[in-house]
Amino acid sequence: MKISAYIIAYNEAEKIRDCINSVLWADEIIVADSHSTDGTSEIAEELGAKVVHIDFDGYGKLRNEAISHCTGDWIFSVDSDERCTIEVRDEILSLIEDAPLDIYQVPRKNYFMGKWIKYSGWYPNFRQPQLFKNGKMSYDLKPVHEGYISHSDKEIGVIKNIIWQFPFKNTEEVIHKANRYSTLGVKKLQDRGKTGGVFIAFIHGFWSFIKHYIFKLGFLDGGAGFVIAFGNFEGTFYRYIKLTEAQANWKAPSVEPILRDN
Repeated sequence: MKISAYIIAYNEAEKIRDCINSVLWADEIIVADSHSTDGTSEIAEELGAKVVHIDFDGYGKLRNEAISHCTGDWIFSVDSDERCTIEVRDEILSLIEDAPLDIYQVPRKNYFMGKWIKYSGWYPNFRQPQLFKNGKMSYDLKPVHEGYISHSDKEIGVIKNIIWQFPFKNTEEVIHKANRYSTLGVKKLQDRGKTGGVFIAFIHGFWSFIKHYIFKLGFLDGGAGFVIAFGNFEGTFYRYIKLTEAQANWKAPSVEPILRDN
């Protein structure tokens, strides 16, 4: 059984080397690069990965394009901020020889603000299934927080061991991601028929904060837990504010030419 590892990336020169190094055991490494300008592609090629350049038109479409380039019997999805571990490598290589299922989720352990996060909804943390037989899974076309589509008649499994994730290198990246994801998330809100408004934005943002800080025990993660919850508040708040802008289509008042009176 051959396995392809695919990585989506855009200007991830600081992260891509460690990410690729963690999956060098795969038979094939595909880096789906959306035209990086910081040397990401060159680093990937230096390490033996096959780089394919794909225009960014939402994460769902990007992932589908990436897996179309994978030739292995199995596909392992790892993002540039994720790191496979030796334990996960060994489990995957053992599993795929005689796997009872076609699709598996992979638990993640997050490192943020100098510590491993134990609560805040970040541990164990899952995204779409990350290990699947080629042809048994694809992604929907949502621009962000894309879902997956199973093409198997079997249930979804979960592997036992955990990969690492380093979601943010610093506060600037937290803010940048909240801005980028809130912009991409507007289309999802529009498709769901949601209505914007400042108060609506605050309520949704506040609930997101409470959910992560209180109900998901973020307060037990100390200062990092507060930052995580506040980041969720910001991302949610600005998503609804941007929806409000799109629906209101505000325009500045026009100004007629003002000349000097004679």
